[in-house]
Amino acid sequence: MSLLQIRDLTVAFGRRPPAVAGIDLDVTAGERLGLVGESGSGKTVTALAVMGLLPENARVSGSIALGGEELVGRGDKAMARLRGDRLGMIFQEPMTALDPTMTAGRQVAEAFRLHRDPDAGRARVAVLDMLTEVGFTDPARVADSYPHQLSGGQRQRVVTAMALINRPSLVLCDEPTTALDVTVQARVLHVLDRVLDAAGASCLFISHDLAVVSQLCSRVAVMLEGRIVEQGPIERVFSRPEHPYTAGLIGAGRLDLLEPGTPLPTVSDAARGRP
Repeated sequence: MSLLQIRDLTVAFGRRPPAVAGIDLDVTAGERLGLVGESGSGKTVTALAVMGLLPENARVSGSIALGGEELVGRGDKAMARLRGDRLGMIFQEPMTALDPTMTAGRQVAEAFRLHRDPDAGRARVAVLDMLTEVGFTDPARVADSYPHQLSGGQRQRVVTAMALINRPSLVLCDEPTTALDVTVQARVLHVLDRVLDAAGASCLFISHDLAVVSQLCSRVAVMLEGRIVEQGPIERVFSRPEHPYTAGLIGAGRLDLLEPGTPLPTVSDAARGRP
């Protein structure tokens, strides 16, 4: 049984065509599914629908089940009990995800104290352990720093710690490395790869960067104008795309049509234009 099962999900706003139009997606336990497509294809709307974070004017139909529990139609209070606990989300721009008036440690601790243990001392220990797990050698300094005192890559690792401190079963990543340069991007992806493994968490990874998706995910789904036009194992989709749009994305993403069995490029290789 899938951990996340989406069936016939449609999301519309006003009189415009649906932003998401009847899609089906499955993410099994421990799996990483890449969701790719150009801006406006419906990727982020899909993730926000799963998290229950769509604006009030959104009209949602279909089914989103997490571990067999239906999420569509749940009230905000019920969804709030899942967010930060069984569901985690890593956003694209950490400066908008972090409160500039609070230290990083306090922000990471919030979800832990809400869902696990309200004791401040035990929360502090959990925060320092999590900051160490996401790659900080000086977790106490980071915990006591404000977001503006940290670099972009450090802030993204703090956001990753926030999403993972309660060991959620599913983590949604919405373009988490887009704002980072290639060297920092590779470092953050390495950290994300490691902590997802350690937590045994499934991941829905949203990106327009096919090289990044090929490095982190085992399967990929391609979105176009709110619909899934192709999905399957990374190696098959990237080497033998069945939909013209997928082939176009591969060309634009600097991933040549690969022969079956050809190793996929790393993030650094793709950034340097290597085949």
